[in-house]
Amino acid sequence: PGACSTRPACRIRPSPVAMAQEFPDDAKIADLVAKAAPGWFSFEYFPPKTDEGVANLKKRIVRMKALGPLFTDFTWGAGGSTSELSLSLTSAAKNEIGTVANMHLTCTNQQSEMCGEALDACKKVGVRNIVALRGDPPRGQDKWEATEGGFACALDLVKYMREKYGDYFSISVAGYPEGHPDNIEEVEGGVEALTESEKWRARTVKDEE
Repeated sequence: PGACSTRPACRIRPSPVAMAQEFPDDAKIADLVAKAAPGWFSFEYFPPKTDEGVANLKKRIVRMKALGPLFTDFTWGAGGSTSELSLSLTSAAKNEIGTVANMHLTCTNQQSEMCGEALDACKKVGVRNIVALRGDPPRGQDKWEATEGGFACALDLVKYMREKYGDYFSISVAGYPEGHPDNIEEVEGGVEALTESEKWRARTVKDEE
C-alpha cells in the first residue's frame, strides 16, 4: 500500500472480455434521501489492513444493518491504495449483505483512465453511488498536486463521470461552507454583502440564546 501513495494508484484492471453487468443496479442515494423522513443516517467504514479485519468488518456491517441506516459508505485510501478492497467491500455490502452502498473515489495519484476502470468495475457489480473527491495529498507531501493525465479537482471528476456515464451514478461531493481550505476567499460583510440571488442560496444559522 505504501508504494501506491507515491506513484499512480493501484489499477483495477478490467477483464479482457467485455464487462457484462453481474448484479442488478443499486438504489440511488439521491432518490432515497428525497423520500426519507428527517433523521436518516448512514455508516462510513474504512477498509481494514488485514484479512482478519475485513472479515470482522463484514460481521460488524451485518450487525449495524439492523439499526436501519439509509446506506453504508466506504472510503478510498490515500492515492487509491485501497482501491480494490474499497470496491470489494462496497460490492459485498450491496450484493451479499443487502445494504445500499456508497463508495468514495478520489483524484489523488489517479489518471483519468484509472478512474474510468474503477467506475466500470462499479457498474459491473451494480454499485451506482459515488462520492467524488479531490482527495488529500499523498503521505509525505504537504501540498496536493494533480497527476499528469488526471483531474485537478472533484468538479473535473464529476464532469468526466457525467460525460462518460450519463446519469447512471448518483454523485455526492464534499461541501465547504467557508470555502475550500486551499482556496478560501473572505467576503467582507458576510451574508449582508451578498446579492439578493446569492442570499437565496445561503442561510445564516444562529444559536438560541
